[in-house]
Amino acid sequence: MLKSIEEIELSPRPDKKYWVNCHREWREEIIYFLMVDRFHDSNARHSKNFDIRHPGFGNEDQLRKPFGGTLKGIINNIDYIKNLGCTAIWLSPVFENNPESYHGYAIQNYMDVDKRWGTKKDLEKLVDKAHGLDIRVFLDIVLHHSGDNWSYPFDYSYYYFKGERFPLGDWREKDRPIPLELRNPEMYNRKGQIKNFDAYPETQEGDFFTLKTFRNDGSPASEDLQELLAKIHCYWIREVDVDGFRLDAVKHMKGQDTSRFCSRIREYAYSLGKRNFFLFGEIIGNDEMSNPYIGPKVLPEDRNIYYGLDSILDHPLHSVLAEVIKGNSSPNLLIRRYEELRKNALHRGEYGEFLVTYIDDHDQVGMDFKHRFGHNAAPEQIVAGMGFLICALGAPCIYYGTEQGFEGNGTDDRYIREGMFNPDDKETNVLNQGSWLFKRISFLAHLRQREAILKFGRMYFRETSENGLDFRFPDCEQCLLAFSRILYQGEILVVYNSSPKNTKEGYVTIDNAINKENLLMECIYGNKKKVKIEKNTALETDRLFIKVKLRPMEFLIFKNNWV
Repeated sequence: MLKSIEEIELSPRPDKKYWVNCHREWREEIIYFLMVDRFHDSNARHSKNFDIRHPGFGNEDQLRKPFGGTLKGIINNIDYIKNLGCTAIWLSPVFENNPESYHGYAIQNYMDVDKRWGTKKDLEKLVDKAHGLDIRVFLDIVLHHSGDNWSYPFDYSYYYFKGERFPLGDWREKDRPIPLELRNPEMYNRKGQIKNFDAYPETQEGDFFTLKTFRNDGSPASEDLQELLAKIHCYWIREVDVDGFRLDAVKHMKGQDTSRFCSRIREYAYSLGKRNFFLFGEIIGNDEMSNPYIGPKVLPEDRNIYYGLDSILDHPLHSVLAEVIKGNSSPNLLIRRYEELRKNALHRGEYGEFLVTYIDDHDQVGMDFKHRFGHNAAPEQIVAGMGFLICALGAPCIYYGTEQGFEGNGTDDRYIREGMFNPDDKETNVLNQGSWLFKRISFLAHLRQREAILKFGRMYFRETSENGLDFRFPDCEQCLLAFSRILYQGEILVVYNSSPKNTKEGYVTIDNAINKENLLMECIYGNKKKVKIEKNTALETDRLFIKVKLRPMEFLIFKNNWV
């Protein structure tokens, strides 16, 4: 086992052919995010039979502890992810963690895989098998802090106070953290736990609860640390051929440190022939907060342009989409969200509008009550929520279990981290590819793979009308929500009835320049027949529209078919 950064070799492995996936841009991906400990163990299991949805496995006590999932479990069941229609897998952190941790974000050894989940060889096998199925693999990484690897004096809880630095008390273990260069007190800020997560510089300098924040003050020690972290993660690209990193807790890092890290990683990936290495991050906040971390940056001490993150998780969208889909909020919130996105896109590089979108996640930072989107949601609403992400701008991310209708809820994160397998036996799981939800989400995901319009097209929300005369954007909570994706002469129109109880009938506008009156649009998702494009000749307008009638929570997709 490697113990020092000096033992790392970064020249290309002579025995390895690196996977160069240049035929797909990152904005084309459909990402499946799974927690290694919760997806599947190493046992050969069969799927439970159920028609529509399953709540997932794990009681209150079991969800508090490691569940038993492994990398071999993912390898053995990767066809499930492929058949769902996903083109990339995002793994929760796999490096060796503090023993009490199951989630991966409390790292104590950056040089090896946690033995509870498998080995470095297992990770390499997983990546190789994924590549054989044309699937990318992204690792979740933590650069802001390490695990709870040392204590403050007398093992007291220290809290942030006006930037004061405190002494390091003692290391928790004699031979951790690894690499041994991290056993240097000067590598850490040592300023106590963050009390106000929205206050700067506290939120960047303080400890993330009991996890210990790395030094990030521009000192020589912090510069050495940045080099060390970059070298560690380059090593993992070399060893297992991963295709991207998701950076945790980016809000707590400094923009220039993030940009420098991303540029180093990207350059190393290029040196191996990997041209599309994807770097995206988690930032809990608004678009302005995200801008310093994305796209091209000029650092004060360097004349070169550094390229930061390619993208981030679209937290503002996550905050409103669920309530709109459930009929609890007006679609105006969604329309405003996309207007905000466009305003900031110019600061973000070539694909500035394309963020990683999600409706379920494992954290829900800042929420006192944690719940999956499936909580208090009908199966039709889950399909509509995932359908929106799959058809809208961005790279959609499916959080494991959403495709089976998981509905976890409770006072902390464990309740939304259910198991896909039963810890009380060695025979069953919920990887049911025949369930109603799985089949519909799979159909939508494969539709996106086939349709260039859904991957590259411009996006426009559409006005609707009840009488074919007076058109406006929807401003009620339960209404028809519609948007189009347009690519050259092709248009795909998505329509959803957000009312849980009432059928909605109305008229929806489409693009005048590329469509013609009396031609037909095909329904490519749903049970509707082709619909005729109409024009109200009584008005002096060239507005074109189609007439639709949707059942409660019905989700339909139409396409013009003369391209």
